[in-house]
Formats: sequence, structure tokens, C-alpha cells
Amino acid sequence: MCNCHKAHHFRYLKEGCPGFRMEKFVQPCMLLLLYEKPAHGYELMERLQRCGFSGNVDPGVVYRNLRKMEEEGWVKSEWESSESGPARRRYIITPEGKDAIHGFAIHVRYQMERLKGFLDKYEKIFGNGEGNAN
Repeated sequence: MCNCHKAHHFRYLKEGCPGFRMEKFVQPCMLLLLYEKPAHGYELMERLQRCGFSGNVDPGVVYRNLRKMEEEGWVKSEWESSESGPARRRYIITPEGKDAIHGFAIHVRYQMERLKGFLDKYEKIFGNGEGNAN
């Protein structure tokens, strides 16, 4: 494999492929987590790390998507007071949010088929190696 290709390969491993962003997958993951158990935004950030989101999850991404999902009617929030700190919003999934999970699952299955088709073709051309064909 040429050094140029190696550099691109390792960049993709580190940064991900341009156009394929986990950020776009955050809503279905958050809905699934909220289906399991209502949560505050901070708790969702911690739980997202266990769903394949590496490192610190950007709070802006989480709260921006929570607002979007609330506007869509997929989640609702209620203020919850705490003895040890300020009141926080607790997010709860709605029946529409549960329906959205099913829609996302259908979409993910479809995307998995497309990705499998890509990988099958890739492996047919390059084998299981690191793309050493020129």
C-alpha cells in the first residue's frame, strides 16, 4: 500500500470517513436510551458513550438534538428539582418517539444492506487486506 493511501486509511480510522458521521445517528440512539429509561441530558451523554460514541459526547449535539426531537413530538421534558442542585430537564419518550425508533430501525437495516454490498464489492476487488491494489 502506498504511503499516501496509508495516510488516508489511518485518517479514516482516527477521524471517520467524510460524509459518514455518527452525529447523524445520535437521535435514534438517544430515543432507544430514553425508551429504556427517562434521563437528563448529562446522563444521556454518559450513556451514549456505551453506544459507540467515543470520547466525550459534545453537549451541544445532545441538547440540540433533544430540542429537535421535542419539536418533532418524539420526546417531552419536565423540570425536575433536586435537593443538591438546580432543577434539570428530564426527557421522556412519547408514543411518537417509539414509532420513530421503529422507523430508524428500518432505515438502519436498509443502510446495513447497502454497506454490506459496498464491503462485498470492496473485498472482491481488494481482498480482505488494506487496499493494496493500485
